[in-house]
Amino acid sequence: MGEKQQLINAGHYLISNQLAWGTSGNISARIDSNRMIITASGTFMANLGQDDFVDCQIDTGQIEGTRKASKETPMHLGIYRQRKDVKAILHASPLYTTLFSCSYEPILSELFVETMYYLENIAYVDYYHPGSQELAEAITEQAPNANIIIMRNHGVVVFDDSVLEAQMRLETLEMACRMILKAKESGVQLKMIPEKTVQSFLEDSFYKTRKK
Repeated sequence: MGEKQQLINAGHYLISNQLAWGTSGNISARIDSNRMIITASGTFMANLGQDDFVDCQIDTGQIEGTRKASKETPMHLGIYRQRKDVKAILHASPLYTTLFSCSYEPILSELFVETMYYLENIAYVDYYHPGSQELAEAITEQAPNANIIIMRNHGVVVFDDSVLEAQMRLETLEMACRMILKAKESGVQLKMIPEKTVQSFLEDSFYKTRKK
């Protein structure tokens, strides 16, 4: 399956599972060492088609074709330039994750198997206007530190070595944020997995080989 079809499927999945909405968000995939495709400006995730992507050179940022690329293209370029291992980037504003981005509530990783693995490292950047050079620079600076970057009062960007892994990372994040909020609402005391157990889980590959 080609990269475009993988992104189309991911866009439809994000909408169907309330991980994205309307024209909010943008997604991209690395085609080769110096090329990426990214959703065009104003595209609806639910209706993505083969013509809704723009081809872009990673080193120069040069756009091919007549369609306008997403205004968040500089952010994607910064991640791909910093992280040669990254093959897919998803930027979205799911409800619970965005709620946490608008607060100082911590996102816990010591809850269950998937959170231990996918939420091990989360970076944060302050609010900057969407598409701004300041946002792109902040994201680029944090890209080496985590595969999840929370953008304060905006949303999140996740990236990984495949579209499906990035999708799983985003879904795990939203699930954890929802669980934490529901526990607070219900007065349920969450039981954390001990740090020693978490490290054993990650280092001894009881789920998947740890990505470093």
